[in-house]
Amino acid sequence: MTEINSATDVAAHVAAAEAKAREAAKEAAINPQGGRFAHGNETYLALVWRRFRRSVIGMIGLVMVLGLLIMALFADFFAPVNPKENGVGFAPPETLSFRAPDGSFSLIPRIYPIVETGEFDPVTFQPLTGPDLNNPLDLGFFVKGYDYKLLWLIPANRHFFGATNGASVHLLGTDKFGRDILSRAIVGSRISLTIALIVVFITTTVGTGIGITSGYLGGRFDGWVQRFVDLVLAFPQLPLYLALTSLIPITAPSNVFLAFVIAVMAALGWAQLSREVRGKTLALARIEYVRAAMAVGAGDGRIIMRHILPNVLSHVIVSVTLAIPAIVLLESFLGFLGFAVKPPLISWGLMLQDTGAFSVIGSYPWILSPVAFVLVTVFAFNALGDGLRDAIDPY
Repeated sequence: MTEINSATDVAAHVAAAEAKAREAAKEAAINPQGGRFAHGNETYLALVWRRFRRSVIGMIGLVMVLGLLIMALFADFFAPVNPKENGVGFAPPETLSFRAPDGSFSLIPRIYPIVETGEFDPVTFQPLTGPDLNNPLDLGFFVKGYDYKLLWLIPANRHFFGATNGASVHLLGTDKFGRDILSRAIVGSRISLTIALIVVFITTTVGTGIGITSGYLGGRFDGWVQRFVDLVLAFPQLPLYLALTSLIPITAPSNVFLAFVIAVMAALGWAQLSREVRGKTLALARIEYVRAAMAVGAGDGRIIMRHILPNVLSHVIVSVTLAIPAIVLLESFLGFLGFAVKPPLISWGLMLQDTGAFSVIGSYPWILSPVAFVLVTVFAFNALGDGLRDAIDPY
């Protein structure tokens, strides 16, 4: 090994180490400084996108996720009926038909509205309903319906689809209060996805920051932080969720209850990501270009932001896409138990409360429709995460 006897030799040695690290990164087709790549002078993001496009399941997940986000953002536009409008109680899904009243084929779809038959269910004593075959309703796109504010600002009354005469349509049936399940599920996607996105944003920011700082600084600070992480991970989360959410008075405003639920989920969800990021930081701190930056006197903040964070970001992005469906499932479960969202807010978990009785499910199976929205959301984000995992991996 060459002996270093002066400051000039130290600088030359550091420069040689940095040059060697850049050459190694170039050969591996990845530049830790966020530069360009050997293949066609391609940027890192362009390389990730090129790899991601090859994943069929990843592209399907991306399209589905974008569709879910658009549906949630413009929920009132896509909801055909006012989600708070009461009707005749439990009503089955209305029949969609392309047949004209005379029996001939028609390009215009129509439905037969559900009306009360005058009889009662012998088990639940709910009024029985059935299709009105004599008064079909024509369906259309961009029809007029109930008033709302587009993006909470612009008054509007146009809806993506619905009855051309403005009547209510119930393609997925109604709940026990006669409210349209499809419209409530579309509007409820706002709360469910908002909870998931906010919780994941908080847990990702806190977990990544604590993990990188703990792994980079090491020593006694790392030891104390990891003991605290162990304490958080040791808690049985489900009983703790139920206990903490029970602290909020039932008379508290819905927004306060929702904020508390988000805070509880975020407080218990950051520790696992922190542990994963810390492990990657410990490995990255020994790489040559990080040691070279230390040797030339780069500050800790610069090393973390310019050298370590870009290299753990791929793992963080994949963790985010896999954490969102987990939060959606957790919110649905807590909402089913009555610990997530309170009326008048709407969420998928809250809608599933009606499925608590076996007799209700047996008589009115269509009230399980919100489960389909949960399954689609979980599949979409998991598929997107799988595609990103393969595309971001530099090896």
